[in-house]
This record gives sequence, structure tokens and C-alpha cells, in this order.
Amino acid sequence: MASSQKVFIEKLNDNPEYQKLLSGEPQTCGMRSGRVYLKPGDECGQHSTKAHEELLVFLAGNGEAIIGGKEKYQVGVGKVSYIPPHTEHNIKNTGTEPLVYIYCVAPIKEN
Repeated sequence: MASSQKVFIEKLNDNPEYQKLLSGEPQTCGMRSGRVYLKPGDECGQHSTKAHEELLVFLAGNGEAIIGGKEKYQVGVGKVSYIPPHTEHNIKNTGTEPLVYIYCVAPIKEN
């Protein structure tokens, strides 16, 4: 089966703002991705992965991942976090420098 998707190369910018990378279909088979920039004290906001799995790759800074509404994990530069489907989570910048990370979200097949 031939794929209509094409190779995608994007340069990460240095702007202190959100940067969309992958927008899902038809650009990909369903994966979405972006670069998140959180200033000290900021957070992305509590939300659910719903029928998606999510990977976070931390590029700069330090923070906290609150998973399932209560479990807290230290995250930051050089760390990667996997968040399973149907999981509430939030990312907070608890450091003094910007917390920058890439998220990749992919749909799952549900029975």
C-alpha cells in the first residue's frame, strides 16, 4: 500500500512561543507534533491524551509532569516521557529558565 505522506523536515525556531510541527492527516498518518515553550511558572494545562499515546522530548529547562492528576515526575533537558492513552496530565515549569519540549501524539486503535 503506497503512502501519500511525504518526508517532512522543519527547522526548530528560537522564538519563545508554540511552534506547530506536524498537523496530522493528510500531512501524516495521524501523528501530530509541536514544540512547546513554557516560561518559568507556566504550565500547559491539565488535559487527557484520549485515544492517543504521547511522547515528550525535553530540550531545555526543568519542570514537573503531573500524570493521572496526582503522580509527579521530574522532567527536563535530556529526559523523555511517555504518556499512555486515556491519561490526564499537565506539564509545569518549576525552574527559573524556559522549559522547552517537543510533543508527538499518535492515535491508537481502540477495540
